[in-house]
Amino acid sequence: MIDKVVASAGEAVADIPDGASLAVGGFGLCGIPVTLIDALHQAGTTDLETVSNNCGVDDWGLGILLRDGRIRRTVSSYVGENKEFARQYLAGELEVVLTPQGTLAEKLRAGGAGIPAFYTKAGVGTQVSEGGLPQKYDADGGIAVASAPKEVRSFGGVDYVLEEALTPDFGLVHAWKGDRHGNLVFHATAMNFNPLCAMAGRITIAEVEELVEPGELDPEHIHTPGIFVQRVVLAANAEKRIEKRTVALARPGQAASADNAGDPRQAGA
Repeated sequence: MIDKVVASAGEAVADIPDGASLAVGGFGLCGIPVTLIDALHQAGTTDLETVSNNCGVDDWGLGILLRDGRIRRTVSSYVGENKEFARQYLAGELEVVLTPQGTLAEKLRAGGAGIPAFYTKAGVGTQVSEGGLPQKYDADGGIAVASAPKEVRSFGGVDYVLEEALTPDFGLVHAWKGDRHGNLVFHATAMNFNPLCAMAGRITIAEVEELVEPGELDPEHIHTPGIFVQRVVLAANAEKRIEKRTVALARPGQAASADNAGDPRQAGA
């Protein structure tokens, strides 16, 4: 079997060219491949098309590529936490293909499974199927690019819209554990979109928190088989952030202090 481990994140993304399309795993700020994104940012790669549930926040995740104008087009389902994203979209600087979340997941899964298209009820009778959704504005606020109508077909008296699969050039994913053959195990919320992006990418690069030797992972607990993964890089110290931190107020009779106000364990959360 091939040892797929590369020495650094920079080496892992070195051949991603300008203009490439990327499937990027994670959900919000959970389970996103921040080490690979940072390496891509440092490499100066630009004119990218990203396929991701969201596009990070203003200063984290894909948001750092977006901030520097490195993303030309994005296919996403939830984009509400990034002010720079909204500014670029409304200013005509960014093309956005808004896609229902379940449809986006299935487009990636289908691409990885070799299924070119599928029918779904999601979006029937809306602009998702009828076309006309603004994908890109011009400098004057007019619609420069609008979504095209999609085929609708009836099965058993119910209408379904045809959605095409996605097979981006590269998949960037974050896993809890991985071995040298590329077998991956994801943890908790990182299961959202990471396995799908790993399947869909023509070349998939996985950053892993823990690198183990072949045979150490229980075969029954492997989420993504190594056949879908071409490169593995250790990212043991990747920073993890919380998108929105909410803590409880101090209990009656207990004054909030600088020491415990930001710690949910001390605040009773």
